[in-house]
Amino acid sequence: MPILIMVTTTFGYGSPNMADTSGVHGSPLGGDEINLTRESLGWSYGDFEVPDDALNHMRQAVERGASYQAEWEEALAAYRTKYPDDAALFERMLSGQLPENWADALPTYSPEGKAIATRKTSEATLNALAPALPELVGGSADLAKSNNTLMTISGDFQKGAYENRNIRFGVREHGMAAICNGIALHNSGLIPYCATFLVFADYMRAAIRLSALSQAGVIYVLTHDSVGLGEDGPTHQPVETIASLRAIPNLTVIRPADGNETSGAYKVAIANRKTPTLLAFSRQALPQTVGSSIEGVAIGAYIISDGTGTPDVILIGTGSELELCVKAAEQLTAAGKQVRVVSMPSWELFDAQDDDYRESVLPKAVTQRLAVEAGISMGWCRYVGSAGDVISIERFGASAPGKTVLEKFGYTVENVVARANALMG
Repeated sequence: MPILIMVTTTFGYGSPNMADTSGVHGSPLGGDEINLTRESLGWSYGDFEVPDDALNHMRQAVERGASYQAEWEEALAAYRTKYPDDAALFERMLSGQLPENWADALPTYSPEGKAIATRKTSEATLNALAPALPELVGGSADLAKSNNTLMTISGDFQKGAYENRNIRFGVREHGMAAICNGIALHNSGLIPYCATFLVFADYMRAAIRLSALSQAGVIYVLTHDSVGLGEDGPTHQPVETIASLRAIPNLTVIRPADGNETSGAYKVAIANRKTPTLLAFSRQALPQTVGSSIEGVAIGAYIISDGTGTPDVILIGTGSELELCVKAAEQLTAAGKQVRVVSMPSWELFDAQDDDYRESVLPKAVTQRLAVEAGISMGWCRYVGSAGDVISIERFGASAPGKTVLEKFGYTVENVVARANALMG
């Protein structure tokens, strides 16, 4: 059972002039007040001197710890003999090693496959990985059916059912993320994920930041990632959220465009045990893109399609907007333009590549670049440059069917073609 210990304290206890004042909270006492405090507490020892009785008492912990360690080793040896398979799994998880060939379970998709929302391909990926990764545990902030995050091979983790792997966090996003930080940092080998709508990342931002700061390999599954979610309107449409999350150091943000990129995103997230990964998935159905790949996600950005010569324009798409770039490129190519389409699911992973690779995808000589993402443009200048352009949303969203909202903000093939032609003069 949890135990809550409440202790009533006094700021600066023992200080005659500063105790129980705000001044002692973040400032040093100063030499004179330190001497008065020493007198008040009867502390006659020198600076940084540890009294022998205190030192000897604390060193008993070494002997006590060795005894506990010996008991543990004996219990583990007995367990290993009685339950060899379970012990092997337990020790593998403790070591932090993933099982061999776990990534073979990742689903793959062909361009002939039907259009599927990436929140649904996320669900398929989670459930494909669940048998291959018994250490995978997690759940949602009371949005499991919308986030599609239930593992069907398991029931709910609760009293008397500790073997189950679905966690019902309730409507408390910050607490959910903090719990996942604790699971990750416990170093038991468990891989925690948690889920909610992308816009609600603001409710747990402090915990996400601590994931990054503490090198906790939490996986954040955030769905309904753009104005394409539709009628819920501006309160639920995360126009600025992705940009603000990309600002957090040591956080890998990935917006997959289809099923293969979803599998690639999970492959990155599972392997990154010292880096939290945030996966942003669509509510609306997206086609399976020709040229998309699992491997491409790991390098952050890659060429989906290309012309035969130096590109006249480079179209850069992320997530649900990659589809628009692909279709626009077809029209521009038919008009005689040399067009390169780049899928950029992750800025952080692309920035981690060497100069030669980044130049091969976005050559400096090609300054006509158009980025297409359903969010604010902040940060895209580093990829499109001063001569490029961004189709973005610089205001809050609107309440209407998702397709209508996207069209209202210019997310159409026709607008991509027009903006690309404007760049090429």
